[in-house]
Amino acid sequence: MSVRGPWFHRSLGICVVLAVSMPAAEAIAQTYSVNVKPTLNGLDIGVEPVAQSGVLVMRLTNKTEQKVRCDLRYDAAPQPLYRKTTYVDPGKTEQSVFRAKRKWLSVDVVVECRVAEQ
Repeated sequence: MSVRGPWFHRSLGICVVLAVSMPAAEAIAQTYSVNVKPTLNGLDIGVEPVAQSGVLVMRLTNKTEQKVRCDLRYDAAPQPLYRKTTYVDPGKTEQSVFRAKRKWLSVDVVVECRVAEQ
């Protein structure tokens, strides 16, 4: 009969926590492709995807002299469609962030920009 002290139970608990958290970290650390489909309506807007592990950042740069409204639609099946509207002042850069909730292999981003109604 062996006697196990409290250190054994703590060590066992730490091992279980590490083992359970490893698949979650692995699911977020992934590589994916980004397909951008811009409709800029003749406006001079810079659209730059910045792909990071578990998150996609879209940088929108307004090179016009008018405030613009950009509607973004993210399709990263099997994740549900995600929509976001971003307003960009003249000469400024704004970001739209899309975070992974499920594993994705590719993300289609439809970007439609137009002059903002004031």
